[in-house]
Amino acid sequence: MEITKQLALFLENRPGTLARVCDALAKAKINIYAIATSDTVDHTVVRMVVSDYRKALHLFEEHGSLVVDDDVLMIKGDNKPGSLAKIAHTLAKAKVNIEYAYCATPPDARNGLLILRVSDPKKALKALNS
Repeated sequence: MEITKQLALFLENRPGTLARVCDALAKAKINIYAIATSDTVDHTVVRMVVSDYRKALHLFEEHGSLVVDDDVLMIKGDNKPGSLAKIAHTLAKAKVNIEYAYCATPPDARNGLLILRVSDPKKALKALNS
């Protein structure tokens, strides 16, 4: 469990846009650990945690893309019923709000990766580590 940087990339909502982003990251040898998208009529927000956020940030800025970095929690945890509930209760008790979350885990995996944007990452990390 750690505090890490997430990049939020604002892109045109058009076929091939995400493919070009992924191609650029692959060419730069930057791995995507987690990704989520949300769309509107004319644009999409791609949130991602990558292996080298500084290099990715620079890459996106070089291409003229609007990109914002933010602190998030990256939690490798058990893939079993109740795991997220336990995290959510711990953060609620510590008065830390979960602003959004994303994750994906294969059904047979022992562990999963959860990304949480919270109101206070340092306080959240402290609460989850106690």
